[in-house]
Amino acid sequence: MTVRTRVEEGGVAVVTLDRPERHNAIDLATAAELTAVWRRLRRDASVRAVVLTGAGGRAFSTGIDRSVEVPQPPSPHAMDDPLRTVGPKANDLWKPVLAAVAGMACGGAFYLLGEAEFIVADETATFFDPHTSYGMVSAYEAVYMAQRMPMGEVARMALMGTAERLSARRAYQTGLVSEVAPAGEALTAAIRAASVIASYPTEAVQGTVRALWAAKEAALAQALARAPELIALGNLPPGRQAALFAARTPGFRTR
Repeated sequence: MTVRTRVEEGGVAVVTLDRPERHNAIDLATAAELTAVWRRLRRDASVRAVVLTGAGGRAFSTGIDRSVEVPQPPSPHAMDDPLRTVGPKANDLWKPVLAAVAGMACGGAFYLLGEAEFIVADETATFFDPHTSYGMVSAYEAVYMAQRMPMGEVARMALMGTAERLSARRAYQTGLVSEVAPAGEALTAAIRAASVIASYPTEAVQGTVRALWAAKEAALAQALARAPELIALGNLPPGRQAALFAARTPGFRTR
């Protein structure tokens, strides 16, 4: 199992990405497990709020595992993306989901962060989007972040690639993060908030979550629908992407 779930007293489920040796990167098995977890929690009446986190402290998640090969349909008008169904909203879960972030959160991790109600980060957390550095279009990731941050901040993060990382403090200033906790305490802080939410009448809580997402879901769905064609047009061939990844140089600026 690469996704662990436990239920705290008070109806809070803690879902943990458990591949710390791979920075909690998501392979096909993990993607399938996440989908199954959200579906299971959707039907579990004892769970009234959820906290999502990553094991190990070095990373929340670095997105798709680069060792994964995803066969694609022989058409530029179709694309299979294993991360499209890893988030709670993609699986019709309208219980509140809070994300607890320590260490790196980048790239495909934004599919998960983009579908959380809010994010608690510890002071070690950093956020960045490596796509453009490796000749890839940041489409889904940028769209999700554009729902949470000012456009200029999203553009800077997406276009600067691996050269720059957003600190927890700067993420808080831009609205991406709702609380910055001391190092190692993001999960505790997120569970504390989730426990308060779980203590309220669940019908009112889930109705509020649904209302909040209704405010933006039309624009979000329309933007996400454009992503496959933009990726098909803009991504370099896999071999050239791999060459850029192999030639990457260390070093980045944190702001």
